[in-house]
Amino acid sequence: MRRLRRTKVVATLGPASGNAEMIGRLFKAGADVFRINMSHTPHDRMREMVAAIRSVEKEYSRPIGILVDLQGPKLRVGAFAGSSAMLDNGAIFTFDADNAPGDARRVHLPHPEIFEGVQAGHTLLLDDGKIRLVAIEAGKNKIVTRVEVGGKLSDRKGVSLPDSILPFSALTPKDRSDLDAALDASIDWIGLSFVQRPDDIAEAKKITRGRAAVMAKIEKPQAVQRIDEIMDLTDAIMVARGDLGVEMPLEKVPGIQKQLTRAARKAGKPVVVATQMLESMITSPVPTRAEVSDVATAIFDGADAVMLSAESAAGQFPVEAVSTMNRIAEEVESEDTYHTIMKAQHAEPEATGADAIAAAARQIAETLDLSAIVCWTLSGSTGLRVARERPQVPIVALSPNVASGRKLSVAWGIHCIVTEDARDTADMVERACRLAFKDGFAKSGRRVIIVAGVPLGTPGATNMLRIAFVGPEVAD
Repeated sequence: MRRLRRTKVVATLGPASGNAEMIGRLFKAGADVFRINMSHTPHDRMREMVAAIRSVEKEYSRPIGILVDLQGPKLRVGAFAGSSAMLDNGAIFTFDADNAPGDARRVHLPHPEIFEGVQAGHTLLLDDGKIRLVAIEAGKNKIVTRVEVGGKLSDRKGVSLPDSILPFSALTPKDRSDLDAALDASIDWIGLSFVQRPDDIAEAKKITRGRAAVMAKIEKPQAVQRIDEIMDLTDAIMVARGDLGVEMPLEKVPGIQKQLTRAARKAGKPVVVATQMLESMITSPVPTRAEVSDVATAIFDGADAVMLSAESAAGQFPVEAVSTMNRIAEEVESEDTYHTIMKAQHAEPEATGADAIAAAARQIAETLDLSAIVCWTLSGSTGLRVARERPQVPIVALSPNVASGRKLSVAWGIHCIVTEDARDTADMVERACRLAFKDGFAKSGRRVIIVAGVPLGTPGATNMLRIAFVGPEVAD
């Protein structure tokens, strides 16, 4: 199951794709990581999906990543007397703590934290940004606003607050329950929704305690403003363009996508670009030209992975959507322009032994036209440092830790093989050559470069490079 591309594909599971047979088809079509959205998935169903993914993983003997995406805080208005009300441009509209049914002048807002966070001059967006209000007065139990862009507002529509920092955690009681269930199911990645500050990441990591990696979903302006601090704590980020495009002007989102992608690469942490990438394929077997261009742009930006949401979860053509994503990535990465961009965006290595070794491995492999960079990695950190270099030659990560292999499934260019740890240096070299040959990355008579840490089995001790000849005996 060697992929002919470096960019990974994340496929969301749902009613159209939640059984083992379909998961196997999606994996064969190109899915590297499967996402389970806890906004729509009860715990029992989540466990069934995890079991189905693990059965496919066992069938193909390849580590497959599982991303459980937490719902996060959902802010909604209350109910109206007639199920809806029309808000006219220029009108005064009030949010209050009174749970009586609303009308065209006021509505209940069942979130005390919003009253604490909103100040005069802050924008409030309703119903995915279709209605825009500006606060002219804010108190402990009442927010008076002026309607800037009106429209029909129905019961329980969502509220977005692009200017306000709200005094609540990114983890709701539901999220904590979902997180505990996901950790018990031994999933690999946790998607943390509506991150506002680095403390949100720290809170999630305190709960996970290394049992799963944390992916910060960047979908609020407050997170963009503090991205450097968030990047220091998180294990990966997701550019969640849906809510980001609600809380910020749409025309800013492409630039922010590039900014976040480059920041993640500089930090050596995976970045996933998500939302509406092949949206028309929910109902069509082929995408629009603009959607193909959108996916290609994310790949040209250097994203580690691109993600399908409803296209694979509830669409009519989930396999075709994954296959299309796979073909776009293969085509983009075959372009000379792609390699030129990756080289131009290359980040200087940090002043660490692991970074220096990874940079040297890329340079030697490309200068000598070697077949692959083979890294022995226990925790996965060596693989991530090599992936950060975006080498033109394939990256093969060998790990005795299946959990590390699963986490690396979201990282750019890494083909992970789970194997027992090397006994000594000779075994390390022989096995690296044999497995690179077996999986089609090196032919007999060619050379690979091996990256490892000595003493063997020590996490984070990357300190050795070795060029090795793939001899004819590996084919025996």
